Amino acid sequence: MDNTNSQNLNHQSNTLNPVTKEEKSWGSFAIFNVWANDIQSLFGYSLVASLFISFGVSGWTAFAALITASLFVMFLVNLSGAAGEKYGIPYPVFARASMGTKGAKLPSVLRAVVAIFWYGVQVYFASTAVALLIRSITGMSGGEEMLGLTMIDWFSFFVVWAFHIVIFWRGMNWVESFLNIAGPFVYLVMIGLLVVLWSKSDGKLWSEAQTIFANPDGTWATEFKGFVAIVGTMVAYFAAVMINFSDFSRYAKDKKAMTMGNFAGLPLNMIIFSALALLTTAGAAVVYGEAITNPTEIVEKTDSVLLAVIAAITFFAATVGINLVANFIPAVNGIANLNPEKISFRTAGLITSAFALVIGGLWTSFISEFGIGGFVNTLGATLAPLYGILIVDYYLLRKQNLNRDDLYNMEGGEYRYGNGWNEHALVAFGIAAIFSVATVWVPFLSDLAGYAWVIGAILGGVIYHIRSK
Repeated sequence: MDNTNSQNLNHQSNTLNPVTKEEKSWGSFAIFNVWANDIQSLFGYSLVASLFISFGVSGWTAFAALITASLFVMFLVNLSGAAGEKYGIPYPVFARASMGTKGAKLPSVLRAVVAIFWYGVQVYFASTAVALLIRSITGMSGGEEMLGLTMIDWFSFFVVWAFHIVIFWRGMNWVESFLNIAGPFVYLVMIGLLVVLWSKSDGKLWSEAQTIFANPDGTWATEFKGFVAIVGTMVAYFAAVMINFSDFSRYAKDKKAMTMGNFAGLPLNMIIFSALALLTTAGAAVVYGEAITNPTEIVEKTDSVLLAVIAAITFFAATVGINLVANFIPAVNGIANLNPEKISFRTAGLITSAFALVIGGLWTSFISEFGIGGFVNTLGATLAPLYGILIVDYYLLRKQNLNRDDLYNMEGGEYRYGNGWNEHALVAFGIAAIFSVATVWVPFLSDLAGYAWVIGAILGGVIYHIRSK
C-alpha cells in the first residue's frame, strides 16, 4: 500500500473528525457535481417523468414547479451547510449541538436509514443500465421473472452491488474523480435520445409535445394543486441531502465556493435537466404511444445498439457516482457515529452494503408498489423536523457559534445536557414527525401532503424553540 492510500484510509477510519485546512479543497465545480449527478441519476429522471405524468398538469406547470423547488432547496442547503463549511464538521457531529452528544445518534441513524434506502434503490436503478447493456449486446431477454426481475436483471443487480463495494474499498478520492467525469456525459446521452425521438416523429415532436404540455383539460385549481404537489415531492426528494449537507460543505474551500456551487448545481442544472426529461417523456409518448418514465426503457425501444451501449455505460456511471457520494457517505457517517472508536469506514460501508442488497432487491416487488411519490414524501416527512430543529438551534439560539471541542466531548461539555440527550429536541421531533407523516397517509389530511416537508420542518423548529426558550 502506498503512502497516499495509507493516509486516505487513516482519515476514513476517523471519518467524523473535522477536516483540516488542507482537506478543504472543494471548489464550486465539485459542489456543482454533487448536485449535477444527484439530479441526473436514473431515479432522478424517473421521478421527474413520473411527476409530469402522475399529477395531470401541463408541462409548463411541471417545469415551473421543478425550478421553484430547486430554488427553495438551494436556499435551505445554504443554511444547513454553513456550519459544516465554517467548522469542518460532518452532520452527525453538527447534530450533537441540538440533540445532545448521545441524542445525535437518533437523527444520525434515521439519516443513515434513509441513505441506505436510497443507496439500495439507486443500486437497482444502476443495474437496469447494466441489464440494458447485456440485452443490447447479446440479444437475450432474460427468461422468466423472479420477484419482478429476470435472471439478467438479478445478475446485473449483483454485479452493480459488488462494484460499489470495490469502489469504496479503494477510497473516496477515486469516487470524486469518477463523479466529475460521469456527470456531463448524461446530458450528451439525453440530447442524443431526444434527437432520435425527434427523427422517429418525422420532426413533429415539438408540435405534438406542445399539445401534451398544454393540458387543455386542466383548470387553474388543478394546475395549482399539481404545482404544489410537485414542489413538495421534489423538496422531499432532496430532504435527506438538505439535512446532512455539512457532510459535503465541510470540504468546500470557503463559503463562496459552497454558495456558487449550489447555485450552479441546483437551479441552473434543474432547468436544463427538467427540460430534457420532460421533452424526452413527451417524445416517447408521441413516438411509442405510452408514458415511459425509465430512460433505459426508451433507449431499448429505439433499437439502436450504439445508443444503448453508450447510454447504459453513462447512466450506470452517473448513478453509481452519486450513490456513493450522496447516499454512501451519510450512511457510513451515521453508522460510524453509533460507536466512532470501533466502527471504521470500511466496516460501516459493509453494513450499508448488506442492507442495500436487501432493499434494492425488493424495490420492484415491494417498495415500488407504494408509488415513487408516496415513498419519497414519507422519507422526507420523517426527516423534516430534524432540519427545523437543526436550523433553529444554530441560527436563533446559538447565533451561528459552536464550541467544536465540546462537540467531540462525549463525557461532558455544554452539549452533554442531562444525560447526553436534549429532551426538548426529542419532544419536538416526535410531535412534528407524527403529524408530517400523517399528512402523506391520512386521507382527511391529504390536501396537506404537498406541504408535508415544510409543515414538519416548521413545526419541529417552532416546538423546539418554544421549549428551549
